[in-house]
Amino acid sequence: MNNEMDILLVEDNPEDVEITLRAFQKHHIANKIHVVRDGEEALECLFSTGRYADCSPCENTRLILLDLKLPKIDGLEVLQRCKTDPRTKHIPIVVLTSSREEEDLARSYNFGVNSYVVKPVDFPQFSDAVRQVGLYWMLLNQVPAELSA
Repeated sequence: MNNEMDILLVEDNPEDVEITLRAFQKHHIANKIHVVRDGEEALECLFSTGRYADCSPCENTRLILLDLKLPKIDGLEVLQRCKTDPRTKHIPIVVLTSSREEEDLARSYNFGVNSYVVKPVDFPQFSDAVRQVGLYWMLLNQVPAELSA
C-alpha cells in the first residue's frame, strides 16, 4: 500500500484553504496536499491534461475535498466527471461547502459523493470539522488492496 497520503483540495477561498491546511498540518493527517483553485484545474490535475499534461501531482490522490461553488467548472461537474471515470471513480470525494441548498445536497449524492459537509462559519469548528474528515477518510476508512496500490 502506498503510504503517501495525498489529498486534492479544490477550494477557491484563500481563507478556507489556509484553515484546511493548518488543520491537516496540526493533526499530522496527510503527507501531501495539493491545492487547486477552480474546477478546470482540478480536472486537469486529476486527468493529467492541460497545464498538468507533463506532470501529475494528483496521480496518488487518496481523497478529494471539493467545494461546490467554484470558478470555471463548478464542483458538481467535477464530482460527476470523477465518479463516472474509471481512473477516479474509487477516490473518496468529500464535498466541503458553505451551501446548505437541498438541491446541491441531493445532486451531490446522486452523482456519487462519499460525504457532504457544510462548512461551519466559526474557525475552531471549521478546523475541527476538517480534522474529523481527514482522520476518517485518510486513517480509518478501509480500501481494497487493488485500489490502494
